Amino acid sequence: MHFGEPIDDDRLAALLRPDEGIATVITADTYGTGAGDALLGRALTGVPRSEYALAGAIGHDFYTGEREGAKGFPRFTDPRLRGPEGYADYVRMATERSLERIGVDSFDLLMLHNPDRTGYTSEVVWDALEAVRADGLTRMLGVAPGPANGFTLDVIDCLERFGDRIDWAMVILNPLEPWPGELVLPAAERHGVSLITRVVDYGGLFHDDVLPGHGFPRYDHRGFRPAGWVEAGRAKLDRMRPIAERHGLTMLQLACHWNLAHGPVKVVAPTLIEEPGSPKPIEAKRAELAAVGAESVLSPEEVDAIRAIGDNTGSMLLKGAAPDFEGPPQPDRWPLTPELEALASRWGIEPVRDLTKAA
Repeated sequence: MHFGEPIDDDRLAALLRPDEGIATVITADTYGTGAGDALLGRALTGVPRSEYALAGAIGHDFYTGEREGAKGFPRFTDPRLRGPEGYADYVRMATERSLERIGVDSFDLLMLHNPDRTGYTSEVVWDALEAVRADGLTRMLGVAPGPANGFTLDVIDCLERFGDRIDWAMVILNPLEPWPGELVLPAAERHGVSLITRVVDYGGLFHDDVLPGHGFPRYDHRGFRPAGWVEAGRAKLDRMRPIAERHGLTMLQLACHWNLAHGPVKVVAPTLIEEPGSPKPIEAKRAELAAVGAESVLSPEEVDAIRAIGDNTGSMLLKGAAPDFEGPPQPDRWPLTPELEALASRWGIEPVRDLTKAA
């Protein structure tokens, strides 16, 4: 995503190396078409396997698929690449190749990365994932939607279909984006699925060094956000700041504690960004993250107050099944089916009210 300034491989490997503060590492095979796996493997060299938890993700086929611009590589379930009869072979191959690049024998958690509608619903896909678990290539399974906000009903549907196989799910959640991620929490709790929450930093704002007039590098993905998002976000941060000061927390730590106050949330994964011209290096941001404890220090009243300040309901178009979608299904957006409408009703979600962009 080209966030902030690039950092060299030696520095990045040092940041990724597990320690007493941060002992969980997450990779996805499509990052750098395998280069991310290899760099993580370098960072893990010499660290006993029992001293860290390793999460991996597969789903985009960069082996036989061709990159489609900003959309990235197609999902392995794309019918242009293979049919259901080929899913199991691909899942096993991709899992084994990722492990080989990292230099380990197994994952603690293997996630289905950014699935299309087939990935959320196919018994064949989840049978293939279960097979690699049965053969010891991973201890747990999960689903990692993204990279954009949405997929709400799809994740809930996936948990209803395969909740007996799914241990973890990944969602976007932070105090400035409680919507729509919070809508998934009840289903995760009912099915005993733990959550990894990402984008906890809200594009770097909770690192507290992105200020009005911030100069984003040319290819920085945040340049696609609406004009004024920094100024609007900073104003909300200032309203939350007294709560952070009351507990002796930085703003990033406040965001992490807010996420951890939600029952199913067990992992927070903010993006660590080296901002141009900032006096706050990325190592300092990692240290802030490492100092976050496992339990939230926030009271229910403080959690509610922060949510009210950051309420973003209806602020954007959502990916996945959406009531305002028109046209043929796309890899990351598709029509709302009668089955999903029924599912929404079971979970107290009104799609037009809860899953559409406000006028």
